[in-house]
Amino acid sequence: MAAFLARENLALILSSMGAALFAVLGITWGLWVDSLVILFDGAYSLVSLMLSLLSVYAARLMRKPACDAFPLGRGALEPLVIAVKGLTIALVCVISLFSAIAALFSGGQVVDAGMALIFSGISVMGCALVWAYLHWATGRSQSGLLLAEKKQWLMDMGLSGAVLIGFVAAALLETGAWGHLAKYADPMMMMLISGYFLVVPVKMTAAAVRELLLSAPSEELQSCVSEAMRDVGLHPDCASTIKVGPSLMVEVALPDNWQDDINRLRFRLHRKLANLPVEARIFVHASD
Repeated sequence: MAAFLARENLALILSSMGAALFAVLGITWGLWVDSLVILFDGAYSLVSLMLSLLSVYAARLMRKPACDAFPLGRGALEPLVIAVKGLTIALVCVISLFSAIAALFSGGQVVDAGMALIFSGISVMGCALVWAYLHWATGRSQSGLLLAEKKQWLMDMGLSGAVLIGFVAAALLETGAWGHLAKYADPMMMMLISGYFLVVPVKMTAAAVRELLLSAPSEELQSCVSEAMRDVGLHPDCASTIKVGPSLMVEVALPDNWQDDINRLRFRLHRKLANLPVEARIFVHASD
C-alpha cells in the first residue's frame, strides 16, 4: 500500500509538470499563430495543471489518519476533487464553444496551418506519453485521482489528435479551389471539439456526485461483496455497501440466529475482500 501511495504521489506530480509544460507551449503557440483551438488546448492544460495540483494536495490530506473531526478519514475528498475537476473542465468547454461560435459568425480566423500542424504533432505525442505513464502507475487500483488524471490526458490527447486532423484538412483546403473556406476551419474545429468533449466532464462530475451521495458502488464491487458474504455463511442482502473515495464501506446486519464471533466474522470478510483495488472497511452489528 505504501509503495502504491508513493507511486500515486509521483504520478500526480509528473502529471502537474506535464500540464505546466503544455499550458505554456499551447498558450504561447496559440497567440503566435492566432489559433482559437490551440489557445483552447493551452487553456485546457493550464486548467489541468491547477486541477493536478489540487489532486496532489487532496492525496496528501487523504493519507492523514482518522481523527475526532474526521472519524472515517478524509476519503470523500476524492470524489469532491473529481467533481470540481469535471465542473471546471465543463466550464472551459462551454466558454470555448461560445468563443468559436462568435469567431465563426464574425468571418472566421486565418491560421498558419503549417505551424499549427507542428504544435499538434508535438502535443499528440506528449499527451500519449503522459497518459501511458499514468496508465502504468494506476495498475489494478481504482484510485479515483489517478483515473481522473488519465481521463484529463486522454481528453487532451483526443483534442490534439482532432486538431491535427483538422489542420491537415485546412492545409489541403488552402491549396485547392476551396481556399476561401480555410479561415473557417479553426473556429469550426473549436466548436465541434468543445461540444463533443463537454460530455466527458459532465459524466465525470455525475459519477463523483453519485459517490458523494453514498450511492451503490459498481456492479463488480457489489458482486465481490456478495460472494464474500456467501462464503462466510450470510445472505448478500445482509450487507449494505457504498464506496467513498479509496474506501469500500460494508455494513453487515447479522441475523438473530447468528452464533459465530463477530471479530472472527470481520476478519474473514477482510481476508475475502483483501484483493480488491479499494480498502474494505467492515462494520458489523446485530439486526434490529
